[in-house]
Amino acid sequence: MKVLEDICRMPVRFSEIDSMRRVWHGSYVTYFEDGRESFGRRYPGIGYADMQNAGIYAPIYDLRVRYYAPLLINEVVEIQTTYVYKPGARLDYAYKVYRAGDRTLCAEGSTTQLFIDPKGQLMLDLPDYYREWQKKYLEI
Repeated sequence: MKVLEDICRMPVRFSEIDSMRRVWHGSYVTYFEDGRESFGRRYPGIGYADMQNAGIYAPIYDLRVRYYAPLLINEVVEIQTTYVYKPGARLDYAYKVYRAGDRTLCAEGSTTQLFIDPKGQLMLDLPDYYREWQKKYLEI
């Protein structure tokens, strides 16, 4: 199976800094979301707009983060997002967050999203748009 990943970069913003002048731990969750959005642009058909157009949503079910090194204001953060195939109606990603200047691994983690239908019910089968996306990019 093909490995699908995306890398996006952005400067650390003032709003992401805590009282210790480092990136606040909760901002890494936002970096993961930035990574998913960038991934969806690179591999069209799986982004948030695609979900909305299909009337399907995929809220976060599980989130894991491990922190290793700080990021400071105006440093460039690099977010590596990798799609992790798992069978079933779910989206799984792994993330690595680096300080771009010296490639220090600052954090890593993962998310699992489960699909819900327009009525808010958990979906057990793959949404059609997701099945098509998997055929196109994973060749399954």
